[in-house]
Amino acid sequence: MDDTYYEFGTPADRWDRAQLFFEAKEYLTAARILEGLVREMPEQVAPRLLLARAYYHSARLAKAETELREVLERDPVEDYARLMLGRTLERQGRHVEAATHLRMAHAMTGDAGSDPAGQERHNQG
Repeated sequence: MDDTYYEFGTPADRWDRAQLFFEAKEYLTAARILEGLVREMPEQVAPRLLLARAYYHSARLAKAETELREVLERDPVEDYARLMLGRTLERQGRHVEAATHLRMAHAMTGDAGSDPAGQERHNQG
C-alpha cells in the first residue's frame, strides 16, 4: 500500500478509516493512519488514545506507553488512558509501576475494589 493512502481524505475520513482498520484488528494499518492524524492534530486526545491502543494490540509497547503518557499529560483524568498505561507497563514486566496506575484508574472510576486485570470497558468511538 503506498503512503498516499494513509494521508488521503479529510481528517474525519482518515479517523473513520482508522477506526475501521482497528475494529478489523488491522492494528498496524490503523496505526499508520493515526500517526498522521496525531502529527496533524496533536492536541486531540481521541486519535492519540486509539493510536496507543493500536500499538498495544500490535505489541509495540514502548510506543503505546509514550502515547499514553502524552494523553495523560494533556488530560490527567482520562481514566482509560491510566488503565491502559497500567496494562502496558504490566506487559513490560514493570508491575510495581503498573500497580500505581491501575489503582489510580480504579479510584477514578469508583471501581477501587474490583480486579484491575479483569476490567474491560470504555467504548472508544
